[in-house]
Amino acid sequence: MVGYDPKKKLTELDYMFAGSASGVITRLLCQPLDVLKIRFQLQVEPVVRNVAISSKYRSIFQATNLIIQEEGIKALWKGHVPGQLLSISYGLAQFTTFEVLTKKSANLGITQKWDVIVHFMCGSISGCTATFVSFPFDVVRTRLVAQSESNKIYKSVPDAFHQIVKQEGPLVLYRGMLPTFMQVGPHAGAQFMFYKIFDKIYKNTVKTDETTFTSSTVAGSLAGFFAKIVVYPLDLIKKRLQIQGFKRGEMFGENFICNGMFNCMSQIYKREGYRGYFKGLNASLVKAVATSALYFSSYEMVCEAIQIYRTT
Repeated sequence: MVGYDPKKKLTELDYMFAGSASGVITRLLCQPLDVLKIRFQLQVEPVVRNVAISSKYRSIFQATNLIIQEEGIKALWKGHVPGQLLSISYGLAQFTTFEVLTKKSANLGITQKWDVIVHFMCGSISGCTATFVSFPFDVVRTRLVAQSESNKIYKSVPDAFHQIVKQEGPLVLYRGMLPTFMQVGPHAGAQFMFYKIFDKIYKNTVKTDETTFTSSTVAGSLAGFFAKIVVYPLDLIKKRLQIQGFKRGEMFGENFICNGMFNCMSQIYKREGYRGYFKGLNASLVKAVATSALYFSSYEMVCEAIQIYRTT
């Protein structure tokens, strides 16, 4: 179902609905993993399990327990509302753009010979388009996740938008866009490319041409895993840039201050070493596998449900 298929009888509106629905389902179930990933990414202190070193978060389980103890279990869904707005707008824009582009490629006769490359290029373009549409929600989500329950800077999503625009200017809602595009282009392209590759491998292994929940889940999870490893450092840099000008509070440790993307990269290396670029990778990989599997499988199933409904 993902990508152009002449057997599909779906409209662009159907793709928009399916993309939005997959974003909602994925965000609802995987938001706690996103909160953990962001907390690790924003921690300047080293991520170690040695209690003698004063790092707040040291492992996935320790961080989860600490957040629940200090802020309550609801904190694991902190930033969920802007996260849902991000997921809806991103899923809608990404899958619709991808389906339109792969259809155009098929009509030009490119897809049959270069299907893997086509999926990479169309995925890259659709990912960048979706990122531009949804980026302000990502900035607000990061700020809400970064703040503590005891020292709230922003009371709600509208309040966060209002304060950011009023105090820092509207362009701040697009701060971190350069590393994001550098990350999202190859990441989205690799995700769709790997999905196509692993989907083919799975179907050849079980000898079927049918797309099932199992096939899309397996292909999606593997695609998410490999695509995330490729571009992870740029995701961390984006998060560090998004909190510039925002004081998180002493309970989270040292505030990270930088000036632009390249200065951010330099500061991380000088103060945290090369491992600093991979903080939160474990949580991010767990999240990438889970979200990618849900993202693709839910999209496939919604598309299939719409098609069955249309033919009955």
